[in-house]
Amino acid sequence: MLKKVRVGIAVLVFAFITIYFLDFAELLPAQFNYLTRIQFVPALLSLSAVWLIILIALALLFGRVYCSAICPLGIFQDVIGRINLFFRKKTKKKKIRYRYRKARNILRWSVVAMVLVSFLAGFPLLLGLIDPYSAYGRMVVSVFRPVYIAGNNFLETIFTSFSNYTFYKADASIVSLFAFIVGLLTFFAIGYFAWKHGRTYCNTVCPVGTLLGFLGKFSLFKIRIDHNVCNSCSLCETSCKAFCIDSKAQKIDYSRCVACFNCLDSCSKNAISFSYGLPKKNKVKTEKVDEGKRRFLTASLGSIVALPAAVAAGTGLNNADQRTPITPPGSKGIEHLMDHCTSCHLCISKCPANILKPAFTEYGLAGIMMPTMVFKNGFCNYDCTVCSEVCPNGAIQPLTVDEKHLTQVGKIILNLDHCIAFRDETHCGACAEHCPTQAVTMIPHKGALTIPETDQSICIGCGGCEYICPETGKAIYIEGNAVHQKAEMFKEAEKKEFDFDGFGF
Repeated sequence: MLKKVRVGIAVLVFAFITIYFLDFAELLPAQFNYLTRIQFVPALLSLSAVWLIILIALALLFGRVYCSAICPLGIFQDVIGRINLFFRKKTKKKKIRYRYRKARNILRWSVVAMVLVSFLAGFPLLLGLIDPYSAYGRMVVSVFRPVYIAGNNFLETIFTSFSNYTFYKADASIVSLFAFIVGLLTFFAIGYFAWKHGRTYCNTVCPVGTLLGFLGKFSLFKIRIDHNVCNSCSLCETSCKAFCIDSKAQKIDYSRCVACFNCLDSCSKNAISFSYGLPKKNKVKTEKVDEGKRRFLTASLGSIVALPAAVAAGTGLNNADQRTPITPPGSKGIEHLMDHCTSCHLCISKCPANILKPAFTEYGLAGIMMPTMVFKNGFCNYDCTVCSEVCPNGAIQPLTVDEKHLTQVGKIILNLDHCIAFRDETHCGACAEHCPTQAVTMIPHKGALTIPETDQSICIGCGGCEYICPETGKAIYIEGNAVHQKAEMFKEAEKKEFDFDGFGF
């Protein structure tokens, strides 16, 4: 019964959080955003005390139920395991049977220490790469979402041919080649471990699993073995995807148990149960650590961390002449974004204008894959606050529409030498027509000819002018503000007082 309840909750959480990332048509209500806010790292970075208390309380009461029923990457590994089981049944191959393994505690806590030190040192890339929620989000946005939208576009073509307009076409392009490669590597790496070795990633690499595992050792409800009934048949051990049940010694490593309850259904003697009891200290015999596997996992982790550095080093993009990147409205600026963002890409997925893209070297090596605004295919809608509404980490803080109107993420830069109105003496004015704050206006130049003039004080950096400029070299563009500023209102009659203390103004 417990397993069915756990599976039911996990299926619902996994389905809805996946659809929420894929949902470009906004079919799901905004309330589903809470599925991202109850994830451990987002709750921690956003200092959401309520959710942190709930998650910690769950761990102290029932062990690592978060890992088995709430974490999307953990559930993804279970899905891979189910597919493996289904495949083996169909092909009549022998079912994978797990065996107890000694915990790699030195490696587990070393990863936690590395993540903590690197994050406090202003290098959040490592946390973003191995945080389970963010890793799954990138997989969905960079790998699954283009396929999902391509399928939607295919259905649109078929339905439209029958004069049915239920579907509409959307942009199915990959948001970033680098993010796609990282997402694909994450998918195959974690998928392979899940296929072959169950929850190895959760109990060896994942820092959230390690921290919650420490709390799980003291949980009031946990899996217990009745030594008077158990005959050490090892059925529970071979069904434990966390490798934490030692059937011979009749012991369980609670720091690795993910409360999947597979072992409950496997025991024919009813010698194993999920029950209440005060924690007891058990002496564990020391065993030799498999150094070969430790070296393999350490090398794999090192490769993941070194990959972005190796790619960035060969691009030459990160140089002193590169313009200041533009961070999303509500992010306060580069420093705040890098202190809180784990590159889950939910804001990128939800941006209706498709202008949020994963950064490469714009923020330096530490900010790889964090969102940045790119006005190649669109501009930031004057009244849009979607990215600030969906961010679970507090990296992009909530903005009202009125606050958005005064948030200056960047300033307009005009190069008249590239402007066709000035250089070629031809009529244009597209930039002024698309400026919502009148930061660009057309002034007389020669006779009836007008050229653009800019006012940086009322520019909000929406990118409308940059996007619409017909010149290939862009006569007008937005230079990002390292720290967001407060723009002036473009009409005296519309001036209002707003409280911007929470946004660094």
